[in-house]
Amino acid sequence: MVDLFDKWIKNDRHQRLFEKAERIAKEAKAQVSKTDPEAVFSHRTLKVIKQERYPSLTLSAAYGGEDLSLYEFLLLQEKIAEGDGSVALSIGWHLGIMKELKEDKLWRKNDFDRLAKEVAEEQKVVNRAATEPATGSPTRGGVPETKAVRNGDHYIITGRKTFTSMADHLDYYIVSAYVEELDEIGWFLIDRHHPGLSVDKTWDTLGMRGTESDDLVLDGVEVNVHDLVETKSKEKPAPKGWLLHIPACYLGIATAARNDAIEFAQNFQPNSLDTPIAEVGHIQDKIGEMEWKLLQAHSFMYTVARKWDEEPDQRKHMGAELAAVKLAVTNTAAEVVDLAMRIAGGRGLSKKYPFEKYYRDVRAGLHNPPMDDAVVKMLAKQALSE
Repeated sequence: MVDLFDKWIKNDRHQRLFEKAERIAKEAKAQVSKTDPEAVFSHRTLKVIKQERYPSLTLSAAYGGEDLSLYEFLLLQEKIAEGDGSVALSIGWHLGIMKELKEDKLWRKNDFDRLAKEVAEEQKVVNRAATEPATGSPTRGGVPETKAVRNGDHYIITGRKTFTSMADHLDYYIVSAYVEELDEIGWFLIDRHHPGLSVDKTWDTLGMRGTESDDLVLDGVEVNVHDLVETKSKEKPAPKGWLLHIPACYLGIATAARNDAIEFAQNFQPNSLDTPIAEVGHIQDKIGEMEWKLLQAHSFMYTVARKWDEEPDQRKHMGAELAAVKLAVTNTAAEVVDLAMRIAGGRGLSKKYPFEKYYRDVRAGLHNPPMDDAVVKMLAKQALSE
């Protein structure tokens, strides 16, 4: 079987980094029988992630990282997702956030240096906690109900955050809150061991169960004023290339479904046929359709990633392109998994096969930001303005 990654690995550096992702993917896949039904993130997989020094890869060499390009970041994330999409999406948030903080310089230098040093030396893991029950996705512009009230040299933070991927495995949370004193939204860097922090085991979803995206509860958490590391900019947000880790994840799930569907077709032979079903015309049609869909999705995503890397002066104009990649790739990934399910037939619904998990997981991509309606509206406005 042709490995779809071969054409995207361009040099020895890519190969060396890719092998890290392969080892993580292998461990992640081995843990799926536990992580998916129990809706947990595997300690063993996280151990391998840290052994591979994966959390520090997007840091610059000055901090001990590999200074991953966007292209390389997506290549590695897609491979991990082939093993388990939940693991890829979860750790992708950490790497993307560190990449954003490094490149966009959103924090004071000493605050970033402190976190980067711990990530590089101890492979600590961080994620933003932004989504809330009442506000939904922060991309829709809702003001957090989580509040930070100034009390001398401290802030007292109270609230609840949902969709906190790897909630019980993170070393730090970057928590958004409405800062009453400033009348604006701020972000606080909070150590996982801080008094008043707890994780409420609420995660019980159809797909991407292994992200363990439980609720983070803040009950009068007292932090230093210096832990306010970021405030929401009043300027229009700049395009964020690192968010392409989202479509890369779902493309990896689709690639895994494609691989297993082909293997199934080559080996399954009902007693009504003299050959495996791979020789049947309508099965070959479905395989061919999967192939051209994946070729298009890969080409689109990696072409845009290369443009981001090679033409930094164009990044401020790439918002619509980035959003279009997310829309196109996540929808294509769902279509590919659906074709794989049709190849497997009724067996695709069985827990004995991986297809039903791919089917559940890939649909989560349709609900990650940016949403399809927002992307279509953005593209329409751009076209009309031109």
